[in-house]
Amino acid sequence: MQRMLDAHPMMAVANDTSFIHKPLKCCVPDFKQAMRRTGDVPLTPEIVAFTRNYKRFQRLGLKDEQIDRAAKASTYRGFVTGLYDEFAKMHGKPIAGEKTPDFVRRIPLLHQLYPQSKFVHIIRDGRDVALSSVEWAGKGIGPSKFELFAKYPVATTAMWWCWQVASGRKDGAQLPKDLYHEVRYESLCDEPEVTLRGITDFLGVPYDSKMARYHEGKESYEPSASAKSAWLPVTKGLRDWQAQMSARDLQVFEALAGDLLDSLGYARAAAPASADVAADVEHCRRWWHSSEARD
Repeated sequence: MQRMLDAHPMMAVANDTSFIHKPLKCCVPDFKQAMRRTGDVPLTPEIVAFTRNYKRFQRLGLKDEQIDRAAKASTYRGFVTGLYDEFAKMHGKPIAGEKTPDFVRRIPLLHQLYPQSKFVHIIRDGRDVALSSVEWAGKGIGPSKFELFAKYPVATTAMWWCWQVASGRKDGAQLPKDLYHEVRYESLCDEPEVTLRGITDFLGVPYDSKMARYHEGKESYEPSASAKSAWLPVTKGLRDWQAQMSARDLQVFEALAGDLLDSLGYARAAAPASADVAADVEHCRRWWHSSEARD
């Protein structure tokens, strides 16, 4: 979806910079209290330096002089606005966006900073998310940042998926309806144009067919390339939990995330959990709810 939106002639959408909340958390004592009071904080040299050196910030691709121009702002809100203005201008587009999955848990903070910003929350069947995450997660990325992942990857992913999706839905429901929009991954695959038109209507921009043709001219034909690296067009069935997930993993996932699957309309398929699965599930659930690692 990030690539689809970025292909629109009016929108430049950054990929996974994940930095916006980090300078506040690391450089501003009691930043949550400060944000509750004023909705913003003064810009300091420490904030600018942290942002400039944060590894994922480099994905914006801004030059030093562009960062320096943004840093002339007096507040953090103005600084980040300036950074994304520079990003949009660099791509010759009037609108900037950001795709960082973990921002689904930062909606209240981001809304405080940018009250007019719009949030598109894409939701995928958690069992397919588990298949994907177990393959790519590692070195503290996604669910692998929890120590439980090393021994119980599917269970950890189930609880992480619930945490992410439920947080986004709960916080999104508190926003005005014109600021929060849910999209199903499966709908984007099944009916890309219809789904994209819904997104562009929500964002207030005209639909452009280039969005569905985001891959043209960028495809890779290297046999070892991943679907992402190969710039595949919209492709169904890249993950298929019904064919690729073991019976035990399915029991584990549905035992931990079944209620959310139900509420989202994803039908359960597992047999009742066996005694050993139930014991593992209970162990993982207790660990998750006692963990202080989540923020």
